[in-house]
Amino acid sequence: MSVRLLSIVLPVYNQADHLAEVVADYRAELARVPCPFELILVPNGSRDASEAICRALARQYDDVRCEPSAATGWGAAVRHGLAVARGDLLGYTNLARTSAQDLTLIAIYSYSYPDVVVKANRKIRDGFRRRLGSLLYNLECRALFDLSYWDINGTPKVFPRSFDRLAHLARSDDLIDLEFNVACRRQSYPVVEVPIFSVRRHGGRSTTNIRSALRMYLGALRMRRAMGPTV
Repeated sequence: MSVRLLSIVLPVYNQADHLAEVVADYRAELARVPCPFELILVPNGSRDASEAICRALARQYDDVRCEPSAATGWGAAVRHGLAVARGDLLGYTNLARTSAQDLTLIAIYSYSYPDVVVKANRKIRDGFRRRLGSLLYNLECRALFDLSYWDINGTPKVFPRSFDRLAHLARSDDLIDLEFNVACRRQSYPVVEVPIFSVRRHGGRSTTNIRSALRMYLGALRMRRAMGPTV
């Protein structure tokens, strides 16, 4: 496979305080990848100046696009960005928690091995409660869907456009990452997990709390009942 363009979808929600700096860092680091790239900013439901900054960045840089989503939610933003992406390699990541170096590392792996899914496996998380909650969720998903992946929600995730099922995900909420992994398992897409050790958050506050964690645990059970057993 010859890679002509790498598309990275970046959902944006109330990130006006660090958005411009992070995008500048991403652009500088991604210049090391030996193919053109586009950064697709997807503001959705922000209550600050995030969308205005996204539009300004798109005007400033030829390789940055602003594609607002009318629907709110992490999954909705990811789906919208993937739907308008132009690349041969498609990916998405959590802009608040992904360093420029980690994004570039995943991108270089994907460029070198363009016929596999490349995803982050975050090895360290801040806070014992967050680490424990993530471990329980990953164990639940592995058991329910017979998965071998250790970090369900880990981003960046990058895949070839030819893996069509991943470009047409259905979830609009946080469970889109579980749907992504289950699709890889059921379609027998080869997956490489790259260890990521960064813990710095660029800004803002995590929206994960006990209530949202419980929704994800129960959501995984409901998805299992809806999708049926993995063959």
